[in-house]
Amino acid sequence: MRQGRLRVLLGAAPGVGKTYTMLEEGKRLVGEGRDVVVGFVETHGRRATASMTLGLEIVPRRAVVHRGMTIDEMDLDAVLARKPEIALVDELAHTNAPGSRHAKRWQDVEELLAAGIDVISTVNTQHIESLGDVVLQITGAEQRETIPDRVLRAADQIEVVDLAPQALRDRLAGGLVYPAERIDAALSNYFRLGNLTALRELALLWLADEVDQALKKYRAEHGIDRKWEARERVVVALTGGPEGETLLRRGARIAARASGGELIAVHVTNPDGMRARHPGALDTQRTLVEQLGGTFHQVVGEDVPRALVEFAKAADATQLVIGVSRRSRLTAAFSGPGIGATVIRESGDIDVHIVTHAAAGSGFSLPRPGGALSRKRLVWAFVLALVAGPALSWVLTRFHTETSITSDVLAYQLLVIVVTLIGGIWPGLFAAVLSGLTLNFLFVEPLYTLTIADARQLLALVFYVANALLVAYVVDQAARRNREARRAAAESQLLATLAGSVLRGEDALQAMVTRTREAFGLTGVRLLVDGETRVADGEPARDDRVTEVPIGARGVLELHGADLEASERRLLQVIATQLDQAIEHGALARAAEAAAGLAETDRVRSALLAAVGHDLRRPLTSASAAVSALRSPELELPAAQREELLATAAESLDSLAELVTNLLDVSRVQAGALAVTLAPTEVADVVFPALDELGLGPGAVELDLADELQPVLADAVLLQRVVVNLLANAVRHTPAGERVRFSASAFQGRVELRVVDRGPGIPVERRDEVFTPFQRLGDTDNDTGLGLGLALSKGFVEGMDGTLEVDDTPGGGLTMVVTLPAAEEAR
Repeated sequence: MRQGRLRVLLGAAPGVGKTYTMLEEGKRLVGEGRDVVVGFVETHGRRATASMTLGLEIVPRRAVVHRGMTIDEMDLDAVLARKPEIALVDELAHTNAPGSRHAKRWQDVEELLAAGIDVISTVNTQHIESLGDVVLQITGAEQRETIPDRVLRAADQIEVVDLAPQALRDRLAGGLVYPAERIDAALSNYFRLGNLTALRELALLWLADEVDQALKKYRAEHGIDRKWEARERVVVALTGGPEGETLLRRGARIAARASGGELIAVHVTNPDGMRARHPGALDTQRTLVEQLGGTFHQVVGEDVPRALVEFAKAADATQLVIGVSRRSRLTAAFSGPGIGATVIRESGDIDVHIVTHAAAGSGFSLPRPGGALSRKRLVWAFVLALVAGPALSWVLTRFHTETSITSDVLAYQLLVIVVTLIGGIWPGLFAAVLSGLTLNFLFVEPLYTLTIADARQLLALVFYVANALLVAYVVDQAARRNREARRAAAESQLLATLAGSVLRGEDALQAMVTRTREAFGLTGVRLLVDGETRVADGEPARDDRVTEVPIGARGVLELHGADLEASERRLLQVIATQLDQAIEHGALARAAEAAAGLAETDRVRSALLAAVGHDLRRPLTSASAAVSALRSPELELPAAQREELLATAAESLDSLAELVTNLLDVSRVQAGALAVTLAPTEVADVVFPALDELGLGPGAVELDLADELQPVLADAVLLQRVVVNLLANAVRHTPAGERVRFSASAFQGRVELRVVDRGPGIPVERRDEVFTPFQRLGDTDNDTGLGLGLALSKGFVEGMDGTLEVDDTPGGGLTMVVTLPAAEEAR
């Protein structure tokens, strides 16, 4: 059966016109003769959107009864039975009512697609799962309905329905998005201009990344390895030398010239351990990369130019920035073309920028044959012995005399030493034997034979070969030590990179896994803790070799890619130890966090004991004095005085009971033992009893309750105590002649209660202190209690899954904002 195609209309925020555009597209398709039905559409009471449904076939909804509430959902079976060509399904991230076949609407859509029905749907940026934490930071609103990125990325077509932030605010203010009672709360919260601008940028960046991934997939499927300049990606090659900052700033300027340009820095480390001449410079440059908005990568490659070009091609780079060689002309003359020339030759259609700098050509050093004895060096040493030996023999035979045997021997000895310096023991031994035989054949009597007529000649040949072997042994050992030292340096550099990533604030486990994959050139690395994937990096191929490294007693590190050498496995053991420590550190941090809560509880209890010694003494003393006077047989009190003493005792005992209740409540809040019973609660059923409890008439508080306000999901008793505390504080701080204002409005499934006063307010830097138990912020009278009211209110609100925050009152004063979930969101 043909798989249906999914088209998603993506919006930065509610109200940009996604549903309207979807219905408009449906009408256009109907006009073309296509079979289109509306599977589900949510107009949110917008008349313009509702009018667009006219002329479209609408599949009746399915009514679901849950907890006494009737909820309309898409009738999936009816849409499948109708089997249209195209179905319009609004709000892809919607959570279905309990009892539905699928928990989420996107799962309904997947079933429609599997049935061969094309679907056009809508979703907002805040509902994308990977962007949830970013949206929370921007807007402060947590999204409970999300859609996995993989579902959205699997769509055949994604379009952004865009609207300028100010235009969206104008639509909102004009009543085109929400009812009038929700406009003020929306404009001052979620729909602030900065929020909308950030959400719009987030939507465009997410779509740009999706387009980029689709482009990479297309190129991989069609075997296209040449660059497509759809987006500028500038790769800057860092050696760890002082020129790095110059290269990075040049690369950043190149990337900045193209809108959306990306800066990528890479440092190639040799597997034999070659590292930067200035270790601290690389760390400084890594920090600079992050400040410039780029990313830093470290890869391993024996052939540095090839590794650099391969990385640039894998990153889809359009520009490659490298520095002019630091080698002197003498060094370049001996060692041949440098990295720059090789990179230019291998780069293909990637533009290469060679940037000059102060350190160019400043080094003066003799040509070095290299550190470790690689296969390439062995080959060159044997070639030198085979080519230079006959050439030297030809020169010596041209100028040979009877007295030149000593210089001939020294010339061959020099050749053996040079070959040994390049290739080590085996090429040196080969050159020694070859040159010894040549000496005997060409210059020792009888000539042109390999006959040794004198025992001293044999001894001289033995000494000759022994000298070559000794030189070769010394060179080989020096090269091995050099290789070990460089390997150790590379390992130290890798470990320093890991530690630096953690110290810069990156997630410890993610940083270690990512750097491990890059350092060893693996396709993927996955860390499993207690059998579950904790972090992963890379995209392993199916035929990759998998190596498992145990991480303590709880974890396993899976390495996907080529098999590792023994020396690399030893380094992995060090990384495994660090990972084990990071896992243990995380567990200890969580335990410390729990202990911090206990410490806070202990602090509160200590403060409670201190408060008992002072604040409870006053009502106890007053009640005790009044009762003692009443019981005294020596005092004959008039009826009026007896009534006054009884009133004093009753008032003191009531105050004492209230203080004890508050103390017990704050102890329960701190201990996490607060009993909360959530149920749909009308705001009016809480506010009016609170006013009666405080003895406040209608003239003392200005009420502004939105029409048809949704019930809140709350504990009515606790919510009333919160309102009483907030109103009491507001009334106490409001100047004479001014009124406290209480307002309530609903927005995005939340109900917001605001208690507004015109008092002196609280400095921004001290606002957190108002929720600290036993803190009265300057109140010095003895009639203001223990300073527990706001601390209790915050604990009560958070226990009801809400928030209590402090805001400024325009024109002066303080506004306490309580936000609670609407009852209908609890279905």
